[in-house]
Amino acid sequence: MENKVIYITGGTKGIGFGIAEILLKNGYFVAISGRKDEDVKRAESQLSEISPNVLGVVSNVKNYNDEENAVKQIIDKFGKLDGVIANAGLGIFKPVDELSAEEWNDMIDTNLTGVFYTLKASVDELKKSEGYYITISSLAGANFFERGSGYNATKFGVVGFTQAAMIDLRKYNIKVCTIMPGSVATNFNGNVPSEKDAWKIQPEDMGNLVLDILRMNPRVLPSKIEFRATRPDIK
Repeated sequence: MENKVIYITGGTKGIGFGIAEILLKNGYFVAISGRKDEDVKRAESQLSEISPNVLGVVSNVKNYNDEENAVKQIIDKFGKLDGVIANAGLGIFKPVDELSAEEWNDMIDTNLTGVFYTLKASVDELKKSEGYYITISSLAGANFFERGSGYNATKFGVVGFTQAAMIDLRKYNIKVCTIMPGSVATNFNGNVPSEKDAWKIQPEDMGNLVLDILRMNPRVLPSKIEFRATRPDIK
């Protein structure tokens, strides 16, 4: 797997950062992106302590030109692109009658349109490498819940988008799949990880799952993975 180049959106913290850590420890070259320059620089500095083979780029997945520029920077730095982890996302949880149009659009533009923009910007390079495109959805992409109308809409959409894209792109030997995790111990939605979150999926668990997918024989691919904690009282 040495010299394989992977791009992770939303890679400055949480799931994306955890995936980056695991891949760097296993010999991959990794590019991460985030919206804020200071966050990208901080994460890049931390990850460089694991391996020098890391690149941080500033990109907002809501902006297609940003994603095009991110891919260009990756090619300029590493010369190729072998896989993309479309991880960037946000959640705003309110009753549907209290959810503003701006909040709705922010989630749709980030969680769903951003996944398309990232694929659109990278697909030509993935055709060359016969690479991987992995989206991070959620169990919220299969299970609706109170106060989740906007978030559910985006994650159901990501699952549908990814499954259709898998059919479109497998003729190019691009491997497309979606991961649908349950509760992950991150700062998502204002959570502060602590010992009480020990039962949850950890960011490094997500990293190891991505690593397993990338190491599979390229003739096979799990196109949709529901990834759950083992705590028996949690669905």
